[in-house]
Amino acid sequence: MKRTVGVLLFERFELLDVFGPLEMLGLLEDAFEIRLVSEQAEVVDSAQGPRSVVDDYLVDHHPYDLLLVPGGMGTRREVENQALLDWLNHAAGRAETVASVCTGSALLARAGLLDGRRATTNKNAYNWVVRQGPKVEWQPRARWVEDGKFWSSSGVSAGTDMALALIARLCGIDRARQVAHWAEYVWNEDSTDDPFART
Repeated sequence: MKRTVGVLLFERFELLDVFGPLEMLGLLEDAFEIRLVSEQAEVVDSAQGPRSVVDDYLVDHHPYDLLLVPGGMGTRREVENQALLDWLNHAAGRAETVASVCTGSALLARAGLLDGRRATTNKNAYNWVVRQGPKVEWQPRARWVEDGKFWSSSGVSAGTDMALALIARLCGIDRARQVAHWAEYVWNEDSTDDPFART
């Protein structure tokens, strides 16, 4: 089964939040088709400057099997974007899996999608993110967290570890390890091994 991956982009998204996971997923062309989604911009600026060309728009309401929500400084603005939060609720309802990287969990939390669920986020932005979802069971020590169909990872590079864990869940552990080998990436397979955890 080939799954469609929808990746939400917004101004000042974090580059590695998006392209770390997409490098891993994209190495399995037979398993995943990747689509970049934005509210209305054809080209979206990252926090680091490089721009990405969009495939779909929120108004298209395309269904995605796997929804990926990155973080970045742009989340500080987007938590107030009701149209985007409404779209997240709609898209998440149809998705098999919903995953966030870094402060992307703030957007899922603000949309109410993580209420009563365990989740984590970037430890450097932990206090701000927690305020976006007071009903979420925030985990201060976790490389990534899985709760039902909702996955969340810690800061930036943790999203790549989470993506490989997603591949393991959807395609098998052997394929995940093969992808990590192809990418010459040292995968942290232990979701509880969080060297950046708050003390």
